[in-house]
Amino acid sequence: MSQQVPQAPSAPRSRVRRVLPLLIAAWLVLEIWLLTVVASATSWFAVLLLLLGGVLLGGWLIKRAGLKAISAAIEQSRQPQSQQPQTGTSMTVLAGMLLMLPGFLSDVLGLSLLFPPTRALWRALGRRFASTALRSGAPVGHDPLADAVRLQEQIRIHRPDGKVIQGEVVDPAPSAGDRPDTDHRPPLSG
Repeated sequence: MSQQVPQAPSAPRSRVRRVLPLLIAAWLVLEIWLLTVVASATSWFAVLLLLLGGVLLGGWLIKRAGLKAISAAIEQSRQPQSQQPQTGTSMTVLAGMLLMLPGFLSDVLGLSLLFPPTRALWRALGRRFASTALRSGAPVGHDPLADAVRLQEQIRIHRPDGKVIQGEVVDPAPSAGDRPDTDHRPPLSG
């Protein structure tokens, strides 16, 4: 006879993890429906040209954002004290990726990431989402997004001028009269 090993109760799935597959399926169905509507109004060749144009524009945006990020990094390495404005490369890369996806909804979303008023709206929405994840009362290990945001906040040290630097605390070597610290300390948790 085989013995059954008792299983630990699994953590409940978050609302996002339950709804996300349905949202992706609805998105795909809507994209396909829009493609057929536009193709019936124009032609399949026009739809193909629009999709190809989106791929080319998205690739160009990603390349441009990468070059901009590299030039900003080089400038920062030459003059570490200079005030570098935000390059916004992550939003541009995301816009390029959305433009490269086949479909008109993803193209509209990608274009909305490029224009300054809507870009500011998306940035504010992202900050709000991150702060909500950080404040969530979910215990450590139950919400991966909240865990990632907490870890990022623990790792980074914020300077007074708003810049973020990585840091490490180094204790000086103990003197001959000090006894070594051998007490057990529990790990830090969020």
